[in-house]
Amino acid sequence: MDSFFDARRRQFFTTLALGSAASLARTASAQGPATLAPMDQRMERAQAVRSRLADYYRNLPPVEHPVNGDEDLYPNKINSFSKTLLHRPNGEVDPTAYRSLRRAVESGRNEDFELIVRGGNVRLKNPTGAYNFQLAGADPSQYTMPAAPKFDSAQQAGEMVELYWQALARDIPFSEYESNTLIASACQDLSRMRDFRGPKENGRVTPKTVFRGPTPGDLAGPYVSQFLVKPFLMGGVAVEQKIPAFAPQLDFMLTFTDWFGIQIGEGKGPGNRRQDVFRYMRNGRDLATFVHDDWSFSPYYHALWILLNLGADAFSADNPYLYSKGQEPYINFGPPDGFEYVSRSAKPAFNAAWFQKWFVHHRARPEAFAARVFQTATRNEAYPIHSDVLESQGLENVFRKWGTYLLPQAYSEGCPAHSAYPSGHATVAGACVTMLKAFFREDFVLPDPVTPSADGLRLEKYTGAPLTVGGELNKMAFNIAMGRNFAGIHWRTDAVEGLKLGEQVAINVLRDLRATYLDDFGGLSFTRFNGEKIVITSPIA
Repeated sequence: MDSFFDARRRQFFTTLALGSAASLARTASAQGPATLAPMDQRMERAQAVRSRLADYYRNLPPVEHPVNGDEDLYPNKINSFSKTLLHRPNGEVDPTAYRSLRRAVESGRNEDFELIVRGGNVRLKNPTGAYNFQLAGADPSQYTMPAAPKFDSAQQAGEMVELYWQALARDIPFSEYESNTLIASACQDLSRMRDFRGPKENGRVTPKTVFRGPTPGDLAGPYVSQFLVKPFLMGGVAVEQKIPAFAPQLDFMLTFTDWFGIQIGEGKGPGNRRQDVFRYMRNGRDLATFVHDDWSFSPYYHALWILLNLGADAFSADNPYLYSKGQEPYINFGPPDGFEYVSRSAKPAFNAAWFQKWFVHHRARPEAFAARVFQTATRNEAYPIHSDVLESQGLENVFRKWGTYLLPQAYSEGCPAHSAYPSGHATVAGACVTMLKAFFREDFVLPDPVTPSADGLRLEKYTGAPLTVGGELNKMAFNIAMGRNFAGIHWRTDAVEGLKLGEQVAINVLRDLRATYLDDFGGLSFTRFNGEKIVITSPIA
């Protein structure tokens, strides 16, 4: 049954349509049908734009979806996502339960999803969202990603060791990284990994590169982006970017019994305890808190307000209204454009991520891989874990602190009930940040940069090298992606490749935008996450 507001909304549009039709009829009667010709021509052009865009995407070359082969290689599915399903006592998924999940995903029938063999009462996170079609940009199936690292690879080992160190470092302020002995040990251990692909200086991980991202600007200045700490005006409301962070030194899933209960979906754990004091984000746990509670494009809305408050000097040089004597930007290239396209790109990014998660990769979460490490280290099973993990100082230090080989989690419920690759947060971050870079000058130097104090209670002046809009937007995207890693629920490649996937999505949404505007300008240009320059032009010009 329709709600009151649904009924009123339908009544409004019906009245509007009838009134418009009557008005057009009166005009036609008074002036003759020829007066409708310009409107008819516009509708023909509008239809042509939509049709030609649809044809453009339909005629794109088909893409391949490479996979790492682990799902077929391991009959016990040790590197495939299976959370909430029925599991064996050793932590492996029940084969019948796994087949029921794959059957549902492959059929797409709602009744098959209701027949999945579950282990508890926690539900999967909307796998049918992977089937959505999109009217913005390309179809989700037209985006591609590299295969995820293999279970027994040195690359996956390096990522797992990084996660152990991130768990150990959750409560260390970023401002103290260069003097902290645990961070120094993390850098030494990660530098010994055979295939660790995080950023390095002269071939080694250092306190200036550890846990940072690979995009332009990631290594400049403080760890946390200016767009996540600076106060700003949202309309007439003053906003301080403080959060009620999770309590320090409180981690979860430290025993195999606790891990198993969460894995089969018996519950979501005891819940996180928050601090009473609001703080600026100053360590890994704070970032993990922030990305536990944020909603889709909300951080990028905040960034957009910060950018708009900088004034027209921060607008992209591609903005044609900067050179107009008679018009200023508003609906086109002004705030309404920015707010719409930041939000518009988020849902297609989610759809692209969900397609990869449920149809292509099915990658297990770090908490599941850590259970394989636990079973191997305790000699209950003999999984092909790379020696870089088993011999790492990170694993040894986790055992010393918590008495476990599992990966201590920042969230009591562990990871959400969908597979790892790519990170949904990273994919949305990649899309929304790309939109912002297209509308604003990437080389604009941010005034009055700040950094949180070690206790997060105040902001201190940053006096280092200049920080630019483009660099700090890139950093914000990776901060948000890496916040999920600090929580223990995603891999580095989930973050890095998720950003790239979101960027692909945004590029096509921007192509749609360019095709609908009649403004005379060359296109929208920005720097991609890999450092390459790109200009977005209309695909149907």
